[in-house]
Formats: sequence, structure tokens, C-alpha cells
Amino acid sequence: MNDGVNAEYCFVMCVLCMSDGFLMEVCVDSVESAINAERGGAGRIELCCSLLEGGLTPSTGLLQVVKESVRIPVYVMIRPRAGDFLYSDWEVEVMKRDIEQMKIHRADGLVFGALTEDGRIDTELCMELLAASRPLPVTFHRAFDMVHDPAVALEALISLGFERILTSGCDCSALEGLPVIKRLVEQAKDRIVIMPGGGITERNLQRILEASGSQEFHCSARSSKDSTMKFRNSNVNMGGSLSIPEYAVKVADVTKVRTLNAIAKNIL
Repeated sequence: MNDGVNAEYCFVMCVLCMSDGFLMEVCVDSVESAINAERGGAGRIELCCSLLEGGLTPSTGLLQVVKESVRIPVYVMIRPRAGDFLYSDWEVEVMKRDIEQMKIHRADGLVFGALTEDGRIDTELCMELLAASRPLPVTFHRAFDMVHDPAVALEALISLGFERILTSGCDCSALEGLPVIKRLVEQAKDRIVIMPGGGITERNLQRILEASGSQEFHCSARSSKDSTMKFRNSNVNMGGSLSIPEYAVKVADVTKVRTLNAIAKNIL
């Protein structure tokens, strides 16, 4: 499929998903999860690596194989490291080069965010990154949840031209941040998409969508899958003390995605 046809298909898929009254975005860090998200009814994928660290920039190899394996739009995370969103000149250069590479390898959109040291939107840097991203649409990620004043930050992002904001309402989860999400949706007035994300499950999705008035939502819908390794060395850990188990893999669960999809369809 050539780039023009693929872009047109992705646009059609988005329109079809929104014709149901909502769009479900699933964040994934593997090809298997991307395929499961599409099978479960996701309308868009956010592609990352290191979801345990909140999501970092994936490899171009992962993007290429995911693009070959699914037909729904794939938005790619541009985040060079875990931690805060105050970036050095070196890190900015890495982000710009990653944006260039993700465009070459047919990303459908990008996801990034940057803040100043006093917790405001780094408008100068965001303008540079948006210019490098054109013509792709861009989501401002959960760096938004670390801002000093959400209402002021919202207006800044609208002025800059971001397509949407992913937010947990500046709280630990979208459920806990629901009052702020609702205020952001009301303030946005269709000028930018407010997409709740953070701890969304089958148990709380209905409440979040009904109370917020959001038309899109973001989730991981993952389950733990046991490794197929027969020989296991329990004395070795490849990460730090808080790392995930070596012999368990988290993947998007088709059943969970379908369940969330059905809940949203019944509400919106």
C-alpha cells in the first residue's frame, strides 16, 4: 500500500470510529499488542516503548513492523527519556531527529510535550517540534498533568495548534482527575480534543465518559502473559529493584479492548 492510499485509509478509519460517537486509543509497546488492539476495536494506536516508565520513543524497527501489521492510525511517542519534561539542548536534538525518522517510516501522527522549569508549556520548543512534525497531527501527552495552571496551559496548546491533549486531569488517574477533565472539556469548546487517560478500566470507563463529555479515551487494556521460557534463572534481574518480572510480559488483551469498546458504544 503506498503512502497516499495508506493515509486515506487511516483517515477513513478515524471517521468510521468517530461515527460510533467515540474513538478509543490504545497505547502499546509491541507488535502483538498493536494487533490485539486493532482486533479488539481500537480506533488508533499510541506506539511507545517502556510503558513502565510512562512511555518512551520506540525504535523505527518497531514502527515499521507495526505499520505492516495493522491498518488503524499509529501515533508515535517522542520522549527521549523518563522523568520530567524539561529538556536539554542535546535531548531536543534527539527529539527532532526521532521526529524526522518517524515521518520517514510512515507514522500517522506524533505525541510529545515539553514544559518550562516553572511548570508552563514550553511554547518556543513546542513550536520548533510542531514545525518539524508537519504535516502530521500531534497530541500533547501527559506532560500536561504536570503544569502549574491547566486552564492557561490549555489555551497555550490551542494557540500552538496541537490536535489533542492526553490528560488524567492533573491527578494520579483519570477517575481521580475527573472534575478537572470535565472543566477542560467545557473550556475547550471543540477547539481541541481532550482525551482522558490514566488508569482507565472496564470498571470506571462509563463514569469517566458520562461525567467528562469526552469523545475520545486512552487506555492500555493489558494483561500479564507468562513467558514460554522453560529454563529460568530466578537469581538474575535485568532491571532495577522495581522492574517487571523477567518471565512475564504485559500485552494488550483483545477481550479487554472489546469490553471497553462495547462500554463506550453503549454510552456515546
